[in-house]
Formats: sequence, C-alpha cells, structure tokens
Amino acid sequence: MVKILRACFLLGCGRLFAAAAFAVPLPPPVKPIIPEAFGWVVVPGAAISPEATHTYKAIFSATDPAAQPDQLVPAVLMAGTELNALAASGLAPSRADFVIDFHGPGAVDALLDNAHYQAKYHRDNPNLPVLAELKQAGVKLYVCAQMLLATKTPFDSLTPDVTVASDGLVVLMTFQNRGYALLPF
Repeated sequence: MVKILRACFLLGCGRLFAAAAFAVPLPPPVKPIIPEAFGWVVVPGAAISPEATHTYKAIFSATDPAAQPDQLVPAVLMAGTELNALAASGLAPSRADFVIDFHGPGAVDALLDNAHYQAKYHRDNPNLPVLAELKQAGVKLYVCAQMLLATKTPFDSLTPDVTVASDGLVVLMTFQNRGYALLPF
C-alpha cells in the first residue's frame, strides 16, 4: 500500500485526486526536500494548513520496522514526508524542529551501516541516504542505548548520523516536556 501511495504522489495522482475532490486548481508541485518520502499537495481552502510563522516541533517515536528490507522505516518516511509537507506550503526547513527517537528493535536496524545491514539483509540499507538528508535538514537523530544492548547491536555498527542516548523513553519524555508533539511510528 505504501508503494502504491508513494508512486501515486510521485506521478502526480495526488494532485488529480485533490483537484477532483475539491474542484479547484492546485498549485504546481514543489520539489521535495526529502525525495524518498511522499510528496505533498497543497489544498487551497483546507481548514488547517501549515502556518508560515509557526515552528513545528515533533518527536517521531521509531519502534516499527520497515515492511520489507528494501523499504524505509515508517518514522523515517513520515519525518521526511512532513518536511516535504511544510516545504510545499512555503515554509523554510528552519520552521521544522524534528527529532527521531529510535527505540524499537525493528527500527534500530534502520541505523545499521551498510556492512552490517548487508550481512543481515543481503542488500544496502535504504534508510542511510534519507537519514543523511534528514540530518542535513536539521532533524536530530537519537537511538536508545538500552535497546542496542538488549538486541546485542554493537554501537560501532551504526551510521555516524545518529547519536546514542542513554534511554529512548527518556528522549521521548525530554522532548515532550519541551513541547514537542509525539508522533509514534
């Protein structure tokens, strides 16, 4: 289903569906910040849309694995998609203050460097380029040390783009106490 939705948005079907549903002309598509994530369609007259002067603070709780080893972990996909949504609405990346907290055994695999991912899944890690793009866009990436220890995942097997935190739940509490919206995936 995710591949169908992604292909549909990449091919512009989202614009067609939205135009048919709202019977209004839609603006041209905006080049996504994170090309591997879903694109976004601005819907004129929508009840709630991104506000140009607001900074969106969100922590993506990454616990779920990708459906297949050649796919992105849901939290990575959705963080990229939300960056694309804000950009399509004309907001600068600085208006997104996003964090991804990896603390589920399946989600932690997204952080494996290519050598370790290939040893486990016999293919390159599709999350690595997107994680690098997210980090470049200002997204903070944390992984739970307790989960790494529980799954016997060596710290040196991870991408250098992620920061090891003592505990993923402490990361969640810390950022939620600072006013970040919790988005679980």
